[in-house]
Amino acid sequence: MVDNVSALIAQLLDPVVQDSGLWLETVRVVGAGKHTVVRVTVDLPAGPGGVDSTQLTDVSRAISQVLDEHDPIRGAYTLEVSTPGATRELSQERHFSRSIGRKVAFVLADGTKLTERICDVADGVITLAGNPGTIAVADVARAHVILELNKAGGEN
Repeated sequence: MVDNVSALIAQLLDPVVQDSGLWLETVRVVGAGKHTVVRVTVDLPAGPGGVDSTQLTDVSRAISQVLDEHDPIRGAYTLEVSTPGATRELSQERHFSRSIGRKVAFVLADGTKLTERICDVADGVITLAGNPGTIAVADVARAHVILELNKAGGEN
C-alpha cells in the first residue's frame, strides 16, 4: 500500500516541482501512523549546478500546500524535502549530465574501474577528459562523484 501512496503523491507533486523549475527525483513514504515520513527528493532537470536554498524552500512550501489540499496520508506525518546530495549513485543519463565538470569513479559492466572528469553527456554517451574518451551510459554498472574539496578555483 505504501508504494501506491508514494506513486499517488508523485503524481500530485510532479507538476508542482516542474513549475518550480526542478525535477522530481523520488517520493518515498516510510513508516506508519504518527511515525510516517514522506521523503521527497528534487533536483535540477539537467546540466551542472545545484538547487539553491531559496529554490528548495519555495518547492518545499509548494509541496506542503499540495499535500495539505489533497491529504493523501491519513493522520500526521513528517515531510522531508531534499536534494540527492553530491555523492549519490549515478545511473541515468540525466544524473551524468548533472555531473559535468566533476570527477567520477566508474565501474563498467565488464569490471573495469576508472576515475575521470565528465566533459559532456549526450545521446547516451559520456565524454571524459581522459582515456577512454567516451563510454556509453549503458556500459556503466556503478558510478559516483568524487568530492574534490581543494579543487582550483574554489569550485566543487
